[in-house]
Amino acid sequence: MPARLSPQAFVARYWHKRPLLMRGALPGFDEIFTWPQLRRLAERDDVESRLVAREGSRWTMTRGPFPRSTWRELPPRQWTLLVQGINLHDRRADRLMRRFAFLPFARLDDLMVSHAAPGGGVGPHVDSYDVFLLQGAGQRRWRYGQQRDLAFKPRLPLKILARFAPSHDHVLERGDILYLPPHVAHDGVALTTCTTYSIGFRAAGATELAQAFLDYLRDRVDLPGRYADPDLRATSTPARIDPRMQARLASMLRKVRVNRRMIDDFAGTWLSEPKPDVFFVPPAVPLSRAAFARAAAMHGVVLDVRTQLLYDDAAFYINGVALAPLRAARAALASLANQRALRAAQCSVLPASTITLFYDWYRDGYLDVDR
Repeated sequence: MPARLSPQAFVARYWHKRPLLMRGALPGFDEIFTWPQLRRLAERDDVESRLVAREGSRWTMTRGPFPRSTWRELPPRQWTLLVQGINLHDRRADRLMRRFAFLPFARLDDLMVSHAAPGGGVGPHVDSYDVFLLQGAGQRRWRYGQQRDLAFKPRLPLKILARFAPSHDHVLERGDILYLPPHVAHDGVALTTCTTYSIGFRAAGATELAQAFLDYLRDRVDLPGRYADPDLRATSTPARIDPRMQARLASMLRKVRVNRRMIDDFAGTWLSEPKPDVFFVPPAVPLSRAAFARAAAMHGVVLDVRTQLLYDDAAFYINGVALAPLRAARAALASLANQRALRAAQCSVLPASTITLFYDWYRDGYLDVDR
């Protein structure tokens, strides 16, 4: 946040309410990736990427991974490479994303990089989530505003607004940030070759949330008994479902009980669940437990960039798993979750049970010694 605007004031006045342009929010901001480094990421099959190009009124979108020959064939104008979730692959990108830690990690989604040639963009559109648009190298023109008409142009590979009516028009320079709440129509066009970093926040739809909760219940519901109908009568209409059968089934299903702790447990595991394409890499030659304990006491520990560690008043959740009560380690785990690391001095006084837990995480690739 700019020095003149506190995080508390930003949340109260702007978050989920109205856009905010912040000039010089990160003065002297340095690029995280060079163009060759970003290309190499887009060539990997474990990185989500898209290439959007426009020629007149014709739009094309191609999904990665891309062969190296792609870059030689690009025209001089009107294309954009978007690389999603770069925070999962680079600690510098993760640190940039964590600069927005005045907002809950449970809402933080990912960091996307958009590298565009002059004239490049993805067309006027709306998003269903909050986003901070940080300008890196070059200049990008942003037009944006609230509008009711959200109809899209037909037969395009992108959801581009048919009638875009912006009320704001600004050119962003290095270090500027534009915050946009959900459903604000916006269009960013590169004036020069430029890079934009998009810090996005997850916002699940109600149906998505309900489906995930039902999946959670499927593995936890264990109802006693089995359907029985000893009073069954002979029938001349065998295809008809008898109302008494419907009543028995309804009675069985009413035994499903959902309490607040189940909902909270679901929320913690669901919010910390890694995305389907996230994989953890265990150490090739792991330290012994004793060597790990000594290294942690000497250097501290740090969470892997892909690890999500959250907690509530009753439990901790790591990468979709709820942990058993760990009262002795609660303060240390809360510090690790909030700071994403523990200093050597903190690790040196941890009880043996917590070191064992951290060692298990280290063996799973969730955590490492902070060398």
